[in-house]
This record gives sequence, C-alpha cells and structure tokens, in this order.
Amino acid sequence: MRGHGSIPNPHGRLRPRLRPAEDTALPGFGTQLQGRVPLTVPPLPLPQACGCPLYWKGPLFCGAGGERTGSVSVHKFVAMWRKVLQNCHDDAAKFVHLLMNPGCNYLVQEDFIPFLQDVVNTHPGLAFLKEASEFHSRYITTVIQRIFYTVNRSWSGRITCAELRRSSFLQNVALLEEEADINQLTEFFSYEHFYVIYCKFWELDTDHDLLIDAQDLARHNDHAISSRMIDRIFSGAVTRGKKVQKGGKISYADFVWFLISEEDKKTPTSIEYWFRCMDLDGDGALSMFELEYFYEEQCRRLDSMAIEALPFEDCLCQMLDLVKPQSEGRITLSDLKRCKLAGVFFDTFFNIEKYLDHEQREQASLLRESDSEGPELSDWERYAAEEYDLLVAEEAVGEPWEDG
Repeated sequence: MRGHGSIPNPHGRLRPRLRPAEDTALPGFGTQLQGRVPLTVPPLPLPQACGCPLYWKGPLFCGAGGERTGSVSVHKFVAMWRKVLQNCHDDAAKFVHLLMNPGCNYLVQEDFIPFLQDVVNTHPGLAFLKEASEFHSRYITTVIQRIFYTVNRSWSGRITCAELRRSSFLQNVALLEEEADINQLTEFFSYEHFYVIYCKFWELDTDHDLLIDAQDLARHNDHAISSRMIDRIFSGAVTRGKKVQKGGKISYADFVWFLISEEDKKTPTSIEYWFRCMDLDGDGALSMFELEYFYEEQCRRLDSMAIEALPFEDCLCQMLDLVKPQSEGRITLSDLKRCKLAGVFFDTFFNIEKYLDHEQREQASLLRESDSEGPELSDWERYAAEEYDLLVAEEAVGEPWEDG
C-alpha cells in the first residue's frame, strides 16, 4: 500500500448542572480507594456525578490536578468543582476552565492533549490503537488541527469560550459516549479521516521526518496545484511556527489544514485559507493584478497540455460574473463567502485538474450541487470516504503477498 502498511487501520445528550458541589462530587468517590480516584478506574464516576458527559472525565481529572499526581482526592476535587460552579455559567466556560493554563481564559493546542489522550486510551472505537502507541500523537495532532480549523474562527491560535460556544465541538464530545463507532463522528474524531490525511502526508514525506518542503507538496495530486500557489503556502500566509518556515518546510499539522482546505472549498475556513494565499499584498482584497499573477501560470500549463486557455480578460469577466463583487475592480473575502461557487473561483486560478473538471460541467449543475440541503456529505466527507476505500483496497490487494 505504497508504504503506509504500518499505519493501524480500523475496520449524548448534555445533562443539566447540579448543585451544590459536595452533593454532586462526593457520590463519585464513594469509598473507592480511600477517597482517591485514578483516571484508570472504569468507569470513572466523576463526570456522571457532576452532570457532565462521560468524556469530560479527562478534563475533570486534569482540572483537579490529577495529571500531576495520577489520582484525584475528594477534597481537591470538591474544591475545584465548587470554583467551577461559582465562576462558569455554561458548558463552554466549564470546559475551557478545566483545560486552560493558570491565568489564561482560552485554550491553546497543547491544552487538548490530555483530553484526547484519554479518548485514545478509553474509547471503544479506538481500542485497536492500544498497541500502536507511536500513532497516538499523530491521531491527536490531527484532531487538534481539526478542532482549531473549525472552532478557532479568529485564526488566533487561542480558542475562547465564545468560539467554543458558537461551535458544535461540545456536542461532538457528548456524542463520544453514545457512539461506539468513532468514524461516525466525522467533524473531529473520525479515525478513518485521520488515516486518509496521514497516508496522503506519508506519500509526500519521503524521508518521514514529519516535515515537507515545496517540492514535496507540489507532488500532491499529481502536481495539480500551481507552483505560485505552492510558494504562497510556504510564505507563512497560512502557516504558524516561524522556525519551520525558515527551514522552508511545513509540518504535518500545517498539512492537515492544507488538505482539508484543498478538498472542501465551501467552508468559511477554507475560503479564508485560499483568500490569504491569493492576497499577495495583504490588503484584504484581491486585485486584478493578483488574479492575473495566478492565472498566468494556469495559461502556461494549459498551453503545455495543448489546451487553448481563455484570455485573461475573458476569464476575468466570467469570474466577476460568478462572484458579483460589491466594489468594482476588487474581490473581498465577504464577496467570496457570499458566492456559492468559491471553489470554482479558486480552482480557476491555481488548480489545473479541478479547473478542467469544472469546465466540463455546466455552471447550472455546479450551482445545483452547492444548493443541495439536508444530510448530504460535505465535499471533505465525500473525499475522505472515497480515498479511504481506495487505500483499504490497495492494502487488501497487498495482504496475500505479505502473508506469503
């Protein structure tokens, strides 16, 4: 399976807050271990006693200092829970309080690690990962990036109570208790989605140091993305971590953002991602010069394929008609978010394969696809499902030979 055979392959409602702190917390301890409970006791009674979903057990344990000592005392836990009830008036505030660093009122990426390690250790849908500990951190990294991709709408690297409140993250945490098949939780926790992302990265990361350079990324999807766009991805416009950028490389975490943005250009974050890349001067609008800069390379690539490219002026007219910007001569982020075919716009300027695919279909059919409502799969979910099936089929073909 092209070298990823070692990657393990798998085949709730929120409850009301209860008071007072002693009445809710003490039954969770009972007489267990002389009033101390380690996180490993199954099932940890603390979440139920506090009226929280089961997979709050990691945050509750950490909030009471259990991460340092390996167990939680009744007195420490009650004191902690009393403080939470006094200061936090909804679930978002409680969750942030339990995982945040002292003195902060937000969550950074590292704050999610204890919570997610507990999910890896105890969720039945991840039991097959027990012996493959080297993949724990990679799955956790993927989920953290997906959380920040969806929840951290400010791109600040800090998730606030307000951002958590506006997201569906805590509803998904509650569903961990009800859904034994973690692959059904496609927004954040799906192992199959991790498997697809990591396999795609593994194919590009030939020396397997969890870093890739521009030449590596250019090979994605058979060089579909233009070199000018690849250069912009490595410019720092959409990546964090100056040390990595100085080395001319991006990390696996950066690749998670890239792949999800590349395969689903309908979400707010993906539109922001590609807008940042195309906004060369960072003035908050795409000028005709910036559009022509990216289109020039598309024209050269089409010429090399013996395909006649539209003159830029004609392409520009088409795109302005598609986006209908509010101000003449410039396209803003809000223009693209209002447009239902932002993906067609972006692909026209930097993805040759998807541009040609769009050209073969009528704009009316593209609009029908974007207008469809209901429980249909997102572009990302569709891509991940198709790629997962392909990867599993490749592995199945190889298995008889591996078994001898």
